[in-house]
Amino acid sequence: MSTSTPSTNDDSPETPSTGKGRPTPSRAEQEAARRRPLVADTKEARAAAKAQLREQRERAQAGMAAGEDKYLPQRDKGPQRRWVRDYVDAGWHISEWVMALMVVVILVALIPDPTFSTYAFVGLWCFIFVAVAGMIILGNRVKRKARARFGADQVEKGLGWYAAMRSLQMRFMRLPKPQVKRGEYPA
Repeated sequence: MSTSTPSTNDDSPETPSTGKGRPTPSRAEQEAARRRPLVADTKEARAAAKAQLREQRERAQAGMAAGEDKYLPQRDKGPQRRWVRDYVDAGWHISEWVMALMVVVILVALIPDPTFSTYAFVGLWCFIFVAVAGMIILGNRVKRKARARFGADQVEKGLGWYAAMRSLQMRFMRLPKPQVKRGEYPA
């Protein structure tokens, strides 16, 4: 009869016959092993988050340029604001050229002869007065037409100012981008 007894042979790997072969880890060691950051701080995770943020910004920029209500700032949202944008974008406005004329006046001011500078500044101020008068007329016209279209009690405040400020910007610089061609006034 042979009884099975553990081999006392030293050639076997270091596996003791009893117990698990290692000390039980303390609670602090177990918690340290399980500890990981709440937000992954790997280069790949940062790059992925950065790419996702860039994609969201590009989508929002394209949506805002296209005039999608979802991406517009609060000042541009709503059907009345869209109508005002379309009305302003359909027309020609003298106030669009204020910025371009200012650049020309700055260039003329670089000429050493003070006569040129004086005439350029006087001409600029005359142009600005005409542009402001045009903006006032446009604002009043927009308010009158908005009352006729949406009803006097339904018109939002600030439509005239919104139209005047939009007309002051050069057409290619406006955001949201113009959705109508010149001459295509909204109904």
